[in-house]
Amino acid sequence: MSARPLLDSHDVRLLGLLQEDATLSVADLAERIHLSPNACWKRMKRLESEGVIRKRVALLDAEKLGVGVTVFVTVRAAEHSETWLREFAAAVRRLPEVMEFYRMSGEVDYMLKIQVADIAAYDAVYQKLIRSVRLSDVSSAFAMEELKHTTCIPLPR
Repeated sequence: MSARPLLDSHDVRLLGLLQEDATLSVADLAERIHLSPNACWKRMKRLESEGVIRKRVALLDAEKLGVGVTVFVTVRAAEHSETWLREFAAAVRRLPEVMEFYRMSGEVDYMLKIQVADIAAYDAVYQKLIRSVRLSDVSSAFAMEELKHTTCIPLPR
């Protein structure tokens, strides 16, 4: 684990603004956090080089793009070896429908968040998944309604 960078109040406010709208100009950001544009730009570059800002992206609407069905999938591994994990992780990474992929503690070994058009599209992903490596159990839950979704990381106060 890498050392956590020290963030001052300007850094925190800058990160908060960028999380809300990464299209803001350096001049707008600087004005809002009460810094010169040059100082603001240098902070942004430092935060990028430290890996605090990983990248700036556009967030798309899954529903409008025809992949509005969210499926949470839990997986129990058939074995627990480094080779199996490497093969499974590579297979999951090849599936563009998998939005998030976690190794878990507790009763399940892995959890995936998948975006698809419908149940048939999920079944196609499921078939690819079970062909990739031997699995002990795969369980799926379809989200009925999204009640909260954010990409904003809670920032220190």
